[in-house]
Amino acid sequence: MKIMKIPMPTGEYAVGTFTYTVKDDREDVMAPGTMRSVAARVYYPVLKESVQGLKKTVALSENMIKGFKSAFLVAPNFKDNPEANLSECYTDAERIPGKKFPLIMFNHGYTSYREGNSFLCIDMASHGYVVISVAHSREGLCTEFDDGSYLFYDKSITKKQYQPMLGGIITMYKLMKARGSDEELAQKFDDAQNKYSTFLRDRLPEWVKDNEAALRYAKENLTDLIDFEKGVGVSGHSMGGNTAYALCARNEDFVCGINLDGAYFGDYTNDIQTKPFMQVSCNDNEYVVTRVYTRHTKPVYKVLFRDMKHIGFADAKHMIPMKSMVGKLDPDLMHANLCKCHLEFFDAYLKRLKDTPELNSNDVVTVSVYEPDL
Repeated sequence: MKIMKIPMPTGEYAVGTFTYTVKDDREDVMAPGTMRSVAARVYYPVLKESVQGLKKTVALSENMIKGFKSAFLVAPNFKDNPEANLSECYTDAERIPGKKFPLIMFNHGYTSYREGNSFLCIDMASHGYVVISVAHSREGLCTEFDDGSYLFYDKSITKKQYQPMLGGIITMYKLMKARGSDEELAQKFDDAQNKYSTFLRDRLPEWVKDNEAALRYAKENLTDLIDFEKGVGVSGHSMGGNTAYALCARNEDFVCGINLDGAYFGDYTNDIQTKPFMQVSCNDNEYVVTRVYTRHTKPVYKVLFRDMKHIGFADAKHMIPMKSMVGKLDPDLMHANLCKCHLEFFDAYLKRLKDTPELNSNDVVTVSVYEPDL
């Protein structure tokens, strides 16, 4: 897998990073009889002069590369260019004394990994946010814990995602082509998931619990770094974006959120979105995610990217040159616009530096706003 030039963070800060593990948080329903542990990576702002002479953090460990090969039969190859396997952040870099920053939680997509959206997380940290990226063990390529243990993706999950597989895939593909009102399309999606995707539907509460465990740790141990006064923001890709929506709807700690092209697997029968929210989508999934535009008491932003595919919203956009998989849009244009969406949204609704995000349609994105409907 060829590695393209990765984007540099654009904020005033350099970025430090460290990991933590919440051990044995609860019974793991993915592996009955075992306890669930939650691994998280923290990205945080540091002074640029404090990282001079420090070595950058390794992007993908040997275990993570093995996870890629196991799941997809291909993986990044750094043997000829080990410098390409370095992130634009620094392990345990010195924190800024007396300085706290607002928190954004981030969740990867299904079969992705904790660092799967590192370019976005690092850029957000460089602009004065702490970002905690939460891993979901057995459902990501490889989850690494601080005691040295690790878990690879549970391949048995693949057959569980749609049952029966062929009927589920065909039905979900048809939903991408379906048309109707937002309410009608949301109901069609619910009918489909209740028939074919009960496994994914029922995973949502557990992903929510993973975030709540990671957040409890942060509240107990990272108060010198994180400013919790204005609440917590949340973003995520795919299933992680779906989780962001659920956290905003169900947990008062979370005050705003962004979903990167995630379908709304889960039982949302009784949920009303009471927080500002943003739905980022590609054309393929524009009509699959309409639940977000219904039953809300705060503005919902729709940002539609042109010439994009689903996995292109992750680091894969810069790592996989196959346009059929990540879309035709230039990776740097995608990244710049995705970061702008996040900064404008969280600057408005988390930092509260402005009343509303300053977002307009351009050659890359089309922006719409759904005002409260309840």
